[in-house]
Formats: sequence, C-alpha cells, structure tokens
Amino acid sequence: MARSRKALLDAMTSRSVKRKRRRRARRLGVLICLLLCAGIALGGINIGMARSTAGRIVSAQEAAQMAESGKFDCILVLGAKVVGEMPSHMLEDRCRRGVELYQAKAAPVLIMSGDHGQVEYDEVSVMKRYAVEHGVPSSDVFMDHAGFSTYDSMYRARDIFQAKRVLIVTQRYHMFRALYIAKQLGLDACGVSSDYRPYATQLKNSAREFAARVKAFFMCMLLPRPKYLGDAIPMAVYDGNVTNDEGVTFVAR
Repeated sequence: MARSRKALLDAMTSRSVKRKRRRRARRLGVLICLLLCAGIALGGINIGMARSTAGRIVSAQEAAQMAESGKFDCILVLGAKVVGEMPSHMLEDRCRRGVELYQAKAAPVLIMSGDHGQVEYDEVSVMKRYAVEHGVPSSDVFMDHAGFSTYDSMYRARDIFQAKRVLIVTQRYHMFRALYIAKQLGLDACGVSSDYRPYATQLKNSAREFAARVKAFFMCMLLPRPKYLGDAIPMAVYDGNVTNDEGVTFVAR
C-alpha cells in the first residue's frame, strides 16, 4: 500500500514538473517570437529608411550642377563632437565638405547647425571659424546654436531660417536619417557625404544609428516641436552675422 502511494505521488510530481517545463517552454517560445518580430520590424525601419533616401545622396559635382538652376537655398552642415575649440575628425570633414560645396557655388550660404547648449561646449562657433578661416565670408555663414539633434536641425532650418531646398552635409551612415527627416518635414533635400577617411568610432556610431533611425521614424509620425525655437531669421533678409554669439537667445516654446 505504501509503495502504491509513493508511486502515485511520484507520478503526480512527474506530471507537475512536465507541466511546468511545458509552460516555461511556451513562454520562452512566445518571448523568442516577440523578439524576432521586434527585430524584423526595427530592421525593416532601418532598411526602408535607407532605401527611400539613397537616391537623394549625390556627389559634390552633381550638387554643383543642380545648383545652376538655383536648386538649393543653403548648405546645411550638421554638427558633431568638438574637443575644446578643435573639431573632431568627423566634424572637420563635414566642415571641409561644406566649404568645398560653397566654393563650388552649390548654394549661396552655409548653415552650421550643432549643439551650443552650454557656454563651455560650442560646436557651431568651431564650425563657423573653420569656414571663415577657409575663405567663406562671415556674412554667408549662419549659426544654428540649438541644433541639438538631427530632427531639431531640420525643423529649425525650415522654421527659423526659412529654408525650403537644402543640401545636407554629413557622413553617409548618418545621411539616410537626415534625408528622411528632411522629407517628412517638407524640405526638398539632397545630401553630399563627407567621408574623407575612416573613423575610430565608426562601429559605435553605426550601432547607435540603428536605434536613432527607429527613434526618428516615430518622431516623424508625431512631429513634435523642438524645445527651442525663436524669431525667424530668413536667409534672404539677414546675413549670417546676426547669428553670432552676442545676438543669440533661446526661447522655449
């Protein structure tokens, strides 16, 4: 009798263990399916963004030819890291490309858009200084001190500087997102890549870009206003010196 009871308990225990294992397996299967679906969706956003904008990336020569018909209002150079008053290699290359395009008469003015949210950290002054030191008149270089993100830079180019047709300068890995945002904000934009050399942080940048494209996709669905806007500074009315440091204020909307 005791043996029968023990056998029964063992069988019940075995069935309970099996049920728990099946439940864990089902949960794991659901989790794996969810992760796979999320991966496919996120990968699809990245691939779709790249494919939809690749045709808007042109060479410097093509940009200059397009400019003959007045194609672009401005050359928009996107900011990147500075160390003190020195540009990183990535930012230096963006500035170099922007100056070359200006000198090729691709557009009449430059907009240097970057992060100047702190007194001690100032991307745009470094960018403007580079352009002026390489022969661009200060009056033809506008500074966007509140270009804290690619989205902000595009939004402010449209609303603050009244740009409609924009030639964007950044590295190719970043260009797809920049062009996508520009299109969603109603800008007629093309881009010229500034990849003059390999970059030590390229692998890290590319990994971050994967997530940044997903964020940009949803931001372009919601179209939030940037934290900082201000009075319009139409490029057709003002010259770039009005945006120099002493004339800059931020107005939170």
